[in-house]
Amino acid sequence: MSLFPGRVKLWADTFSEDLYALVTKYSGSLLLKKKYKDVESSLKIKEVDGLELVKKFSEEMESMLRRKVEAVKRLVETAEEADLNHEYNASLVFNYYNSVLINEKDENGDYVELGDEFILDLNEHFNNLWVNTSISNVQLPTNVYNKDPNILNGVYMSEALNPVFVENFQKDPTLTWQYFGSSSGFFRLYPGIKWTPDESGVITFDCRNRGWYIQAATSPKDIVILVDVSGSMKGLQIAIAKHTISTILDTLGENDFVNIIAYNDYVHYVEPCFKGILVQADRDNREHFKQLVEELMVKGVGIVDKALSEAFRILKQFREDGRGGLCNQAIMLITDGAVEDYETIFEKYNWPDRKVRVFTYLIGREVTFADRMKWIACNNKGYYTQISTLADVQENVMEYLHVLSRPMVINHDHDIIWTEAYMDSKLFALQPQSLLLMTTVAMPVFSKKNETRSHGILLGVVGSDVPLRELLKLAPRYKLGVHGYAFLNTNNGYILSHPDLRPLYKDGKKWKPKPNYNSVDLSEVEWEDQDEILRTAMINRETGSLTMDVKVAVDKGRRVLFLTNDYFFTDISDTPFSLGMVLSRGHGEYILLGNTSVEEGLHDLLQPDLTLADEWIYCITDIDPAHRKLSQMDAMVQFLTSKEPDLECDEELVQEVLFDAVVTAPMEAYWTALALNISEKSEDVVDMAFLGTRAGLMRSSLFVSPEKVSNRKFLTLEDKSSIFTMDHFPLWYRQAAEQPEGSFVFSIPSGGEAGSVTVSTAVAVTVDKKTAIAAGPGLLCHRQQWIHSYFQEIRRDWKIPGGSGWFSHDLPAQHGGIQPSDHVRLPGHVQNVPSSPQRGAAPSQREYHIIRSPFQSLSPNEGNGFTKILSERA
Repeated sequence: MSLFPGRVKLWADTFSEDLYALVTKYSGSLLLKKKYKDVESSLKIKEVDGLELVKKFSEEMESMLRRKVEAVKRLVETAEEADLNHEYNASLVFNYYNSVLINEKDENGDYVELGDEFILDLNEHFNNLWVNTSISNVQLPTNVYNKDPNILNGVYMSEALNPVFVENFQKDPTLTWQYFGSSSGFFRLYPGIKWTPDESGVITFDCRNRGWYIQAATSPKDIVILVDVSGSMKGLQIAIAKHTISTILDTLGENDFVNIIAYNDYVHYVEPCFKGILVQADRDNREHFKQLVEELMVKGVGIVDKALSEAFRILKQFREDGRGGLCNQAIMLITDGAVEDYETIFEKYNWPDRKVRVFTYLIGREVTFADRMKWIACNNKGYYTQISTLADVQENVMEYLHVLSRPMVINHDHDIIWTEAYMDSKLFALQPQSLLLMTTVAMPVFSKKNETRSHGILLGVVGSDVPLRELLKLAPRYKLGVHGYAFLNTNNGYILSHPDLRPLYKDGKKWKPKPNYNSVDLSEVEWEDQDEILRTAMINRETGSLTMDVKVAVDKGRRVLFLTNDYFFTDISDTPFSLGMVLSRGHGEYILLGNTSVEEGLHDLLQPDLTLADEWIYCITDIDPAHRKLSQMDAMVQFLTSKEPDLECDEELVQEVLFDAVVTAPMEAYWTALALNISEKSEDVVDMAFLGTRAGLMRSSLFVSPEKVSNRKFLTLEDKSSIFTMDHFPLWYRQAAEQPEGSFVFSIPSGGEAGSVTVSTAVAVTVDKKTAIAAGPGLLCHRQQWIHSYFQEIRRDWKIPGGSGWFSHDLPAQHGGIQPSDHVRLPGHVQNVPSSPQRGAAPSQREYHIIRSPFQSLSPNEGNGFTKILSERA
């Protein structure tokens, strides 16, 4: 039965009114709104021209990336000139800094060979690693001998890169890692670091199978891999063949296309769904092929001619249709022998133009078929190699890249390549802080010697990393509004950077990259783009805009915001990238501009309760080494006081910070006065008051001692959803911005901090019929104290003694009373009424027991939701 719906509604309304009065008072929202109203006459609200803004961002990004290209070009020129002036010396003796051996000593306390003292300093700019910015050092994989004559000559020649590395870094201090990957296997890295082997003591990193090396060394490729699975391939030979296929797949990238055909008595595709086509060699497809190859079984007799014919047909069809890589085409034949030379097939499909190269891999130690396999390769512009052991696979597979690179080398085509987004976790396997999304710009290095020029000798590849966060710093958050953001994608439609791209997952205590983190399509994060209008336009490098109604998941997917977003997009010149930018309709289209004096602003900026967004760039501090230890607050103060005239700051953002500091300054005194005169009831409920502005300024004030705060992570780096970051405004700010002005959003977190409640509201300013969000004040409250205060109201109304337990109250008969064994629906779980009164109780009384409050698990919705919830529960 229902107990007095009117009375329960009264409780809910009373609690709601008290709660609204409490949060209005302690948040100071009315005072803050008044302060912005007082300066309204001096305010301007500027409408954002999204298309012009995205073009401006694109131009700045293009300028930044051009500087990286120029640095790489200087390294290429230096390396080629150094090789031209170097004469090969087979007996060269030369000591160099080996990155694994540096600073290592033997049992006598002497430095080991190739391991002299190498000074390292902790450097924040280089992922907080220990580095030497005055010189590079050299890494080699375990299977490459560090004193091989080819290695020694290459390392000696590449010493010429050291001064250019340093000069590049001085010219452009935003540069990160610069390196030269040699075709012989060594890797010269600047700045020099101490390289750590893996848990097995092995250095597996080989620069030649990294994506940036392969893409720069060759043009896009269409590859068909033919693998012999006849009975003669059993045992070690099929294991070597599988490893060979896996290694070939590792040399392919997103600009390449591939398929794998297994043959014995008949021809079958390892993935039947890919029959007769080539598929993009992205990470997902490569890993899928690897799994299928591992399942191959050997049986029957190997018949090569049908497999060759099928491979040639696929490649011809793709070539004629203008699909695939449209550059190189090749067949990889992996077998333990060939019974004939298949001349008739080559005459039919490949001669005389030889548009398809054929590479042959003879598996095992048997040499009977070696001549025939060589003939096949040499007569089809390919390369022959014999692989006898698993250890031989890597070096032998890499040879095909040198062959495919020869036309580029002979023509000296120094193509600039940009990689997809990636995290090179193999480069710093034990350094989780280096797991940052980046792209690499790379260029090939050729031999210019006259005697080898016609042979097409690739010396290696030069590259430099570009952290994608550095690019997105050029699209500052404050210009994009509360819900706005910028994102980057490639000409393949894959995301380079996006707020909804989450490339890591937690494995125990370690963060690891997800398997397909760099092959996430734009349509997977902007899923409202059902017709792929946005995706197609950005792949085609168009400039334009469109509007979409979107549902934005926030608070780790627990809540949804319904927004209308305007998308603006354009290409970034001389790169394969496009830039997208999102502005939400309404307040997201406007920027609030205020004005104040530097003197007044500085005074209020230095108040102890004020902080700035750590990840925002108010002043550029990573150019000049002398500025790198400055916080953003320190840098801004030095800029405003002219103590550092060389500091470059965002003057518009600095002006907004000063203005907000002045307008919000009275909040400190207001909150302090409340704290001094706080009532016992409020002290139990309100932990903290805070506010944030669209310039990333934050103020906060505690009403309890720090150890009593219900959520100690709130407004700290441990709870990034509650602070301003490069990716988003705080969650409480975003939610409040979408509610009617004057209403409050109540948010209860799940998990370990469920004892707290976040309350926030938005302060908006309207000028010339344009409305912009100026600030968001709020409170952090203790949830259990709220519940307690609510039931105190009920107890007072019913004259119930304080505390939980048994209580009694006269229930007038005219209100229907309560009969024995009835269930009473109150805002709490109520035990059945006893069939007879307890000893000592008056006959007209009944006794009830509150077991617990349902609010221990309730999550109120946006706005003032308590009245609605309590009424429904009643």
